[in-house]
Amino acid sequence: MSPSEALSKVPAITLGFWVTKILATTLGEVGGDAVTMSMELGYLLGTLLFATVFAGAVFAQIRSPRFRPWIYWFAIVASTTVGTTLADYVDRSLAIGYTGGTTLLLGLLLITLLVWQRSTGSISVSQINSPRSELFYWLTITFSQTLGTALGDWAADTQGLGYGGGIALFGGLLGLVALLYASTRISRTALFWAAFILTRPLGAVVGDFLDKPLDHGGLALSRYAGSAVLLLAIVACIALLPQRPARVAH
Repeated sequence: MSPSEALSKVPAITLGFWVTKILATTLGEVGGDAVTMSMELGYLLGTLLFATVFAGAVFAQIRSPRFRPWIYWFAIVASTTVGTTLADYVDRSLAIGYTGGTTLLLGLLLITLLVWQRSTGSISVSQINSPRSELFYWLTITFSQTLGTALGDWAADTQGLGYGGGIALFGGLLGLVALLYASTRISRTALFWAAFILTRPLGAVVGDFLDKPLDHGGLALSRYAGSAVLLLAIVACIALLPQRPARVAH
């Protein structure tokens, strides 16, 4: 393969990518709550459990010589579940609240992106072609997934928008990013990370809407059944939708 045909180990950014990503973030919220709340393992034990799974998935992803859709999306799902339990642990168990958790995690995310940019010269997914850039990629994803849970709770609870309002807010912001992508020349990398980050709080509020009690504004659906349905939907997306690696820019 010539240098101009080099491929990244992460997927090309397509509509199918975003559909699968939103399903994965919703599964992370519902599945994380199923373990910490329904199974009553608590936020700390749930975080340790999912962090172990996530670390193994990232190790497999980095060791893989090429893009493998099943490994990649397994790592994404693992990142969303650990993000859910970690955010809940920070916000609730450490008692810093949704505002404090959102501020802390946003700061960590921005610092990671800055260090990544300074260290490798690019935070574009088209430049993820080395273990170093992959590590920064997955660290950024970890903070973005964790931030998304805290941000979703902040919008729905602290700001009083409720789950419907949160869905409208983050769905609208994602629509704005899509409009900017189609009609402006704003950095595609910046718009990608904006959309990637926003899909997480959208998934968080959708997940909460599905499984939270009726008197809290949710539908009170089974977390186990919801997790199973979402997982099957993700499997269908991976199996049926085109899965191709992004091309490395030179």
